Amino acid sequence: MCASNRYTITAALPYANGPLHIGHLAGAYIGADIYARYLRLRGKDIVFVCGSDEHGAAITIKAIKEGVSPREIVDKFHTIIRDSFSQFGISFDIYHRTSEPIHYDTSQEFFRILNDKDAFDIQESEQYYDEIAQQFLADRYIIGTCPKCNNENAYGDQCEKCGSTLSPTELINPRSTISGGVPILKKTRHWYLKLNEYQEFIQKWILSKKGIWKSHVYGQCMSWIDAGLQPRAMTRDLNWGIPVPPEIEGSEGKVLYVWLDAPIGYISATRQLFKEIEEKSFHFAQPQSEGLLDKSKDEWKKYWQSEDTTLVHFIGKDNIVFHCITFPAILKATGHYILPENVPANEFMNLQGDKISTSRNWAVWLHEYLEEMPGKQDELRYTLIANMPENKDSEFTWQDYQSRVNNELVANLGNFINRVSVLVHKYYQGIVPHVVADEFSDYDQQVLDAIIIYADKISVAIESFKFRDALMALNELSSVGNKYLADFEPWKLVKVDPKATERILFVATQLCGGIAVLAQPLLPFTANKLSRIFGVEAGQWIKDEGVMISAGTQLGQAELLFEKIDDSLVNRQIEKLENSKRQEKTNSIDYTPIKTEISFDDFSKLDIRTGIIVEAEKVPKADKLLKLKVDLGFEIRTIVSGIAESFSITDVIGQKVSVIVNLAPRKLKGVESNGMILMAEDNAGKLFFVQSEAPLGMIIR
Repeated sequence: MCASNRYTITAALPYANGPLHIGHLAGAYIGADIYARYLRLRGKDIVFVCGSDEHGAAITIKAIKEGVSPREIVDKFHTIIRDSFSQFGISFDIYHRTSEPIHYDTSQEFFRILNDKDAFDIQESEQYYDEIAQQFLADRYIIGTCPKCNNENAYGDQCEKCGSTLSPTELINPRSTISGGVPILKKTRHWYLKLNEYQEFIQKWILSKKGIWKSHVYGQCMSWIDAGLQPRAMTRDLNWGIPVPPEIEGSEGKVLYVWLDAPIGYISATRQLFKEIEEKSFHFAQPQSEGLLDKSKDEWKKYWQSEDTTLVHFIGKDNIVFHCITFPAILKATGHYILPENVPANEFMNLQGDKISTSRNWAVWLHEYLEEMPGKQDELRYTLIANMPENKDSEFTWQDYQSRVNNELVANLGNFINRVSVLVHKYYQGIVPHVVADEFSDYDQQVLDAIIIYADKISVAIESFKFRDALMALNELSSVGNKYLADFEPWKLVKVDPKATERILFVATQLCGGIAVLAQPLLPFTANKLSRIFGVEAGQWIKDEGVMISAGTQLGQAELLFEKIDDSLVNRQIEKLENSKRQEKTNSIDYTPIKTEISFDDFSKLDIRTGIIVEAEKVPKADKLLKLKVDLGFEIRTIVSGIAESFSITDVIGQKVSVIVNLAPRKLKGVESNGMILMAEDNAGKLFFVQSEAPLGMIIR
């Protein structure tokens, strides 16, 4: 178990163009945090790094939409993301950002080395150019129809509907996301990484991971390899990004492709971490791994270049190819760097029966959750771990959140801890009773042994990246405790056998101490509460012994670990999502501009009444006109209406309508029309009757 002593753990760099949502947490960050916390408890030497990805087309597109600079976008969202991670308890040793000077230096140095080692092929090709914006368009600046699934809003690099990887020239009817215009093809030069020359190396390495990596990770990699690796452009024509080193000929106006720049962010973050450690100046927050604090700045190399270091990337499935093929090829071509031992990418999490969508605001945003549910970090963490999409897509619902909190956290784990703490305070003033080990029954010993058994189960699960199994094991251990108490009922037993009650509550207290340690990687805020209550040192994993808390230990005050989630809270969150759906529907309509303003006197001249169509016939030699008889209650009028192409005669008879009755009569195709029926029309030209439930002839004001 945990054969290596040094680990480098990375979590995918989130784009700084929007806040975090629960899909991000379930996809990469909670799993990475569980793993890092666990390894620290096992005494391993680790660094856990992440940071904001602040370059790429997604940033500039957001800036264009909001009418601000890319720098304003990344500064805003870096702060929101960083603070959300911190408040949620993700224990990075450093949360960096790719706009920092050390990242520019590191990325440009990688490019120089690759260029010097002839890893690039400079190619001239035709790429899309926006004549209105006067710039070349990166993949994400182009949308069009996917040639594989006919999605009309596929990007130039990927269709997010069917998941196909694309190139911009494959799109049908491409258009620029900047100007909306149709781009032209124009020649430009770029540096292409010769991925094809690393086909054999990458294939052999990936094959060695069969049975070790998750099947969907291995399968996606092999599908790319089987198709044959092709050179991939590592530069872009953009004005936001890390410039190609200026001394390289032809570099003017070129920046590094974000998927060259971003993974290098793991390395630059590690360099920055050790620089700050040596200088004792923590700009990005003090590291969580205490063993790092006496290191020197050059020791970052051990975590990226030593063969006795285990590198693990935590990502979502949309980043698999970049972390398992492109970045390893870059590391191999550069030399001196280790490759990942595992890339335990998760699948996607859906929300309330639909895909999470940032553009549609169909998401549970982490910063909003933290504001609206103060102190409930572990309740969300628990639900996301229980539903973690480890091998297939999963779903979060607020109803499931409520059920898990109330029926599992409150009724199981919280109930056991509270009963033990309350009883020890009630009967022994909070002091753990003294017992004689020789007096333990077989049942008592089984419960004590369960601490070690479940510690091993949780260890195996975490080291296998099966975090749902680890959480289930923690639940099972608290169920062991609840059953133990229910079987002996110490609140009754104390009246007839005080000595046996001491033994039972001593054993139950040990179980609470075990849970306090085992919960640390999974539910850190809960574990901290348990450590305060039971006085358990939180710095190391459970050893091979069942006694966690010595007799005579004074326990802290009892406190509730969790509170029930009531229906009103859940209903508010569901209504919030439904409001997003309604807003999306409203926003999707391209409304006709409002006409010139009129006065109230102008409007008051109109006499609009309710009516019902009682007869209808076509007007001869007029395809668009119907001759209608409209009952207004006080009279029946003949009205000619241009709705024949939208409604048949049978469609209109019996329809309630709104009629302008004081409009001057007008002859249409020889038929005198005495009024006008009001209609609504959408952008596709579809007509709708404007109806009222009021009695016939009533005035519409």
